[in-house]
Amino acid sequence: MPRLPPLTAIRTFESAGRLQNFSRAAEELGMTQAAVSYQIRQLEDRLGRALFVREKGRVRLSETGQRLLPAISNAFAAMGDAFAALGSDESDVLSISAATTFGGTWLSARIGRFQIDYPDLAVRVAMGNQLVDFDASSIDVAIRIGRGGWPGLRSDFLLHQYVAPICSPAFLAENRIAEPADLLRVQRLAPNDTWWADWFAAAGVTTPPLRSDRGIELDTQLQEASAVQAGFGVALMTPLFWHADLASGRLVQPFPTIHETGLGIWLVHRENRVGVRKIERFREWLHAELQKDRHLVPEALWAPLA
Repeated sequence: MPRLPPLTAIRTFESAGRLQNFSRAAEELGMTQAAVSYQIRQLEDRLGRALFVREKGRVRLSETGQRLLPAISNAFAAMGDAFAALGSDESDVLSISAATTFGGTWLSARIGRFQIDYPDLAVRVAMGNQLVDFDASSIDVAIRIGRGGWPGLRSDFLLHQYVAPICSPAFLAENRIAEPADLLRVQRLAPNDTWWADWFAAAGVTTPPLRSDRGIELDTQLQEASAVQAGFGVALMTPLFWHADLASGRLVQPFPTIHETGLGIWLVHRENRVGVRKIERFREWLHAELQKDRHLVPEALWAPLA
């Protein structure tokens, strides 16, 4: 195994390279600026290459430094995770980041069962559609919508994302909606969304040119559900998430035709946390809960995303 440079010099380079400033690196490491400069110089002498370009009292990474920094930073992050795991992997709090609609509907209605199954674990759920940065947060697992394959993460496929028109029973009756083509003449949320064109095509309806008015566009299905329950239009929503409302009659899905978006719903977490008890128990529970709803979703949507 090649002999590594002194760890102090490597740590100093990582801090100085990340901050692009020797003075700030000295503050972060509790060293003097002269000590930082000395450690960097020692490392450069050992490598025989400059790691920084020094100009007019400022420094910036050289080409060699730019190549080296990501690997060094990732190595320190991995070591930090390993040490943190000794004290926290068996901690009693599971932090989940969930896509807003999934977290606010399907997951929120069932997460209490996980608490009952594992009373020693507390659960914290945060909802948002931004991709969580596992390096900059305390999140243990996230439920994302996308195509998978995120570097450094274990991506566990759950289900294809799909949508279908959903509205209130009053809206359906008032507008005498009897066939898919009838939806062309009624108020639709986000009427120019390409998913509408895809759904109409799947339903065998030739769509007209884009509408001049863009209508109302909302960020999440939670907002869309509020609008359609109030009788305003019809929206493309995921029937599984709204099964309770559909079963009770508060909402209706006029037609069985669905549009598969080409995206998937995934459970993700950092690769180096495979085997952590609280993560594995949540993963197993999530799959088991989804299996209970398997009959509600077309079978093809459970197949792994290509």
